[in-house]
Amino acid sequence: MSTAKYSPRLADKYKKEVVPALLKKFAYKSVMQAPKLEKICINRGVNGAVNDKKLIDVAIGELEQITGQKAVPTLSKKDISNFKLRKGMPIGAKVTLRGDMMYEFLDRLVSVALPRVRDFKGISDKAFDGRGNYTLGVTEQIIFPEIDIDKVSKITGMDITFVTTAQSNEEAYELLKELGMPFKNIKNN
Repeated sequence: MSTAKYSPRLADKYKKEVVPALLKKFAYKSVMQAPKLEKICINRGVNGAVNDKKLIDVAIGELEQITGQKAVPTLSKKDISNFKLRKGMPIGAKVTLRGDMMYEFLDRLVSVALPRVRDFKGISDKAFDGRGNYTLGVTEQIIFPEIDIDKVSKITGMDITFVTTAQSNEEAYELLKELGMPFKNIKNN
């Protein structure tokens, strides 16, 4: 019986292929300078959660199915009378993935979920925040194979934020591209 510890495919790829490619491109002096993926935050606002509390439970359940990790409700920060919203009411759900779970989710997102998007031609490279983080908006939760389309009552989207240790957008772009993110090739269009 072997005692080898399980390591996700993308975690191995990061160590063996991505780090050497980044070292060559940006001329870092040390392997430790190469940017890495720190965490993936998945955030989902729920429309109509003020009137129907069960929608929050459904959103949390779906996020748990997609990520394999416990989701928590997000609470409103202030009162907004036009929306009948009180401070502290649940209005969405979120999950933060790190380590092996993060690499497993990214692998499934790139190889299974994104190709299931209708008319998919790649993701935009314009959603970097200037500090090396990237946010991807997904319009339908049904692109994930874990979601049973027959049990979905309402199609909603979510924001997936990739938090990296990169110092610039260019470094983060190269890191995510090397990890397999299907960015649109702007130059050829």
